[in-house]
Amino acid sequence: MDGFQLFIDGGFTDARDDRRFESVNPATGDAWASIPDAQEQDVDRAVQAAHRAFREGPWPRMSAGQRADLLRALADRLAAAGAEIGRIETTDTGKLLKETIWQAENTAKIYRYFASLAEIEEGAIAPSPGNKLLNLIIHEPVGVVAAIIPWNSQLQLSAYKIGPALATGNTIVVKASEDASAPLLAFAKIAAEVGFPPGVFNVVSGQAANCAVPLTRHPFVRRIAFTGGVETARKIIPNSAANLAKLSLELGGKSPVIVFDDSDLDSVVNGQIAGIFGASGQSCAAGSRLICQDGVYEEVVSRLTARIKTITIGDPLQASTDMGPLATEKQRSRIERILDESLRSGARLLAGGARPAGFDRGFYFEPTVVQCPDQSSSVVRQELFGPVLSVLRFKTEEQAIAIADDSEFAFAGGVFTRDLTKALRVARSIQAGRIWVNTYRATAGNVPFGGFRNSGYGREGGSDALRDYTEAKAIMINATGEPVADPFVMH
Repeated sequence: MDGFQLFIDGGFTDARDDRRFESVNPATGDAWASIPDAQEQDVDRAVQAAHRAFREGPWPRMSAGQRADLLRALADRLAAAGAEIGRIETTDTGKLLKETIWQAENTAKIYRYFASLAEIEEGAIAPSPGNKLLNLIIHEPVGVVAAIIPWNSQLQLSAYKIGPALATGNTIVVKASEDASAPLLAFAKIAAEVGFPPGVFNVVSGQAANCAVPLTRHPFVRRIAFTGGVETARKIIPNSAANLAKLSLELGGKSPVIVFDDSDLDSVVNGQIAGIFGASGQSCAAGSRLICQDGVYEEVVSRLTARIKTITIGDPLQASTDMGPLATEKQRSRIERILDESLRSGARLLAGGARPAGFDRGFYFEPTVVQCPDQSSSVVRQELFGPVLSVLRFKTEEQAIAIADDSEFAFAGGVFTRDLTKALRVARSIQAGRIWVNTYRATAGNVPFGGFRNSGYGREGGSDALRDYTEAKAIMINATGEPVADPFVMH
């Protein structure tokens, strides 16, 4: 099996007592890689290295331009290694190779974007009564950042944390998902070639109890950036009370896609296919609730179910494959349980709903469409993180908005209509961090994303992300040249 190591303080190292666990290839169900299982001592070593690099090293004291140059070098190396690291990510997660290679190149653009922002970041001068003070407002790095990354789209999702954190002079410890750690450990090899000072960038992998918990509680951690599930977030929040670290949570979704009678149905079908069956539905932004107006409901459902039959399920390494496996057997079993529960309570299966024939190995599941009588079905309420689409119908615009917002999640959503005035009105009415209009699952590094309610808080991407990794400092200078007046004499 392929072997990987932790990356701590500028070097590769094994976990304490050489503890390891195996990573499974979702396409075959076979173990393919040996992953270091970091213990609390390993985590402490990584955080201590990051803290030392921040307090004593050159990184925070470099110019923004110097840091930007190293981020651009990282981007260049990542883009050049796209095919290699894409193959590792595909083998470890089951994502399509053509998508992981594309994401490696797109991730490189994200690093270049944050590098450019770092060079134009500016402070401010606040006015004072009588112009007696020169009030400078500057933004300084917070210190050690702990970034916890999920297995899906991990290179891209980690860039939204690593990029702004490093651009602003912080140091970082990245914790890879125990479900698929190899891509981030491989990425550490790319970062090691760039020349970051020791301790600036660190990657650890391991189980939550001995890795994520001590990382999020560590007294030297000043900022936690987490992407993952709601239940894990509920454990991280009290952990952050130990160090009072700033915290952002990018969690799950049950995103609605509203289709009005006047929509371009070709765009609807393509957008919906991308939204729920792209990446096998394993995305926080997956458009998993189709809310369709009565006038086009039957035709949309008919077109979708017909299109599903053309989706090629297979080996994610092959260019001809449209949809690969789910990442874990645990995930597939959960989907099967919730789907069965929903069908027994009144939902109706329109397409898919089973393990595809001929795939005795791996964690494959068919693209699935379920007609739901209302919002009470489990497939509507719960995030499945798989290729399962719930379809509901509506009559009026107000009803569509009410259905869309009737969820504990509020991460993303979509609106399809030729009436752009209506599209804007509905988009502004839905509570979610990102709304697509007449498209779905489009990405842009300069546009923020994140959720409301149980989809988390804080935003990633966009220019504001730099400020999220800094603290404002006010420097108030006596601008008059006069001595300080007697404090007990009122003027």
